[in-house]
Amino acid sequence: QVQLTESGGGLVQAGGDLRLSCAASGSTFRNYAMAWFRQAPGKEREFVAAIRWIGDMTRYADSAKGRFTVSRDNAKSAAYLLMNSLKPEDTAVYFCAASQFWFRDDERGYIYWGQGTQVTVSS
Repeated sequence: QVQLTESGGGLVQAGGDLRLSCAASGSTFRNYAMAWFRQAPGKEREFVAAIRWIGDMTRYADSAKGRFTVSRDNAKSAAYLLMNSLKPEDTAVYFCAASQFWFRDDERGYIYWGQGTQVTVSS
């Protein structure tokens, strides 16, 4: 069992940056691949980025490539999403999730989820 808690969301102007954090507790964090998903109002939840168990591989959605960076610190049981050059279309609730498998970009591949943190980008 893994408990995930996101933080770091907020209101930012277009072009600004935010760093989201995902704190994990419970089972061994390094046993799980971690991912970030987001859900905008009226839309389905979508994959943003993922990182493998020891951080040696990452994957990004096309919308995130070149602007977002996913990372993790297994010693701190934490994952991060650095978001640069934010756009209004990045506005969403961002979730971190844990999976025992690599690589999954479908939310059905993830068994543990946080409650989400709101990111709002104003134009």
